[in-house]
Amino acid sequence: MVNIIRQVLVTGGAGFIGSHSVELLLAQGFRVRVLDNLSSGSLDNLPNHDRLEVIKGDIRDAECVRSAIQGMSHCLHLAAQVSVSRSVEDPVASAEQNIIGAVTVMQAAAEAGITRLVYASSAAVYGIPTQLPIFEKSSAAPLSPYGLEKWVDERYATLFESIHGLSSLGLRYFNVYGPRQDPHSPYAGVIARFLDCLLDHRSPTLFGDGRQTRDFVYVGDVARANLAALLGHQQGVCNVATGQRIDLLELLDLLADLTDCHLHVSQQPPRSEDIRDSWGDTQRLSAWLGITPDWTLKEGLAALVAEARRRRHLASA
Repeated sequence: MVNIIRQVLVTGGAGFIGSHSVELLLAQGFRVRVLDNLSSGSLDNLPNHDRLEVIKGDIRDAECVRSAIQGMSHCLHLAAQVSVSRSVEDPVASAEQNIIGAVTVMQAAAEAGITRLVYASSAAVYGIPTQLPIFEKSSAAPLSPYGLEKWVDERYATLFESIHGLSSLGLRYFNVYGPRQDPHSPYAGVIARFLDCLLDHRSPTLFGDGRQTRDFVYVGDVARANLAALLGHQQGVCNVATGQRIDLLELLDLLADLTDCHLHVSQQPPRSEDIRDSWGDTQRLSAWLGITPDWTLKEGLAALVAEARRRRHLASA
């Protein structure tokens, strides 16, 4: 891959997806500056590297963002409040981070003449799908403040392209999983929570009958999509998914086999903000970004289990 990016600002770079993206950027020879308030990310997620600079700051602080983006050519905007349930409980705080924060980054990017902005959107913008798999042209009907916030960000990005000529691409992540996703965080995905229960020999909790389906994409493949989007020129939105789906009971069976821990499942009523099925079409991911997921679900889960066990061993040593 030809290195045409010299300086990349990664907001939320100390987080789950952010830290994997930072590692990949560094491995490709780029200089990286991370802006993170460390509310959910951790410096422990980042390597010590002479081409990495870390600034502790908040994306809602316009002066801080303007300072951080100076000298950068590209920006990967990942900082966000990513808990659907939290957005329901406190929509004002969620909107401040996910809308005001995103617009603050876009404005700073436009003022600084950034060549390319790639930002995290979400499959949550779709709401209940009218067809499966879900295409980017499918209608948006968010069921939560979080999904609505991400949809609003997309509208702002389109507007900033029209007004300021800011080249941007929004990546609609489906269910991302992998190492460094804190199972005790309110932001944790279902795989992280299930695995934590099984390794502790606690019964996992399922909301609903367990037959709801999800498209799980490994964080390493998400980082690859982020890099390809930064290198690209396409504008609009693009699904980041695998084009495969599995129901949660099947997922639990896979994790139970990998951990050799088969436990009774505690079932609770379904949550209003949860959809029944999620399954992303990946034609645009392939055509626009040249990305085909490298990791199968079983391979990704095996890598995650091995990493989780390694971290537990180090913590107990």
